[in-house]
Amino acid sequence: MQGAGNTRVAGRLAGVVLGMLALSFAAVPFYDWFCRVTGYGGATTTAAAPAGPALAETVTVRFDANVAPGFEASFRPLQRTVEAPIGESILVFYEFANPTDRTIAGTASFNVAPYSTGAYFAKMACFCFELQTLGPGERVEMPVSFFVDPAMLEDREAKGVRAITLSYTMYAAEPSAEATGGVPPIAAAALGDDGAVQN
Repeated sequence: MQGAGNTRVAGRLAGVVLGMLALSFAAVPFYDWFCRVTGYGGATTTAAAPAGPALAETVTVRFDANVAPGFEASFRPLQRTVEAPIGESILVFYEFANPTDRTIAGTASFNVAPYSTGAYFAKMACFCFELQTLGPGERVEMPVSFFVDPAMLEDREAKGVRAITLSYTMYAAEPSAEATGGVPPIAAAALGDDGAVQN
């Protein structure tokens, strides 16, 4: 009888663990959806194009870039600020460079401050959350296209804001097998140029 009781307890614990695992996977897309809908945490919205003409009123948009600790990479905005007419589409670029002698890869996350403007900062094109892979010494310029929605001027908290910061952080990621010649990235790091294992 004791063995049957232990089996039931083990089964329940396994069910709890599997349930928690499923919830952890569901939490990421749910939180992302929640932030995009509400603008919570500086999450932005997406749009194909501005809905109407640009206004004469402008907002200063500042661009910030950070590299996660321990990641050997260069990442910076090519423009520090832009004076953006509200409702007008703007195109800017960030540069991601590999100063090392090996293939690296990264993905960038972002936020907008103040948080109250997130729901009105509409991105039309962005490199965020896309895997960027660079060979030794390579660099790439990545576009960000956005506009500030005129509806911001009707928001009680955001209507007085005239400076917005778009900030990205670049995190290290595993290069794809294609980028390392079909060899798994960890194995590729252990091989020399001639394909021999390095000691």
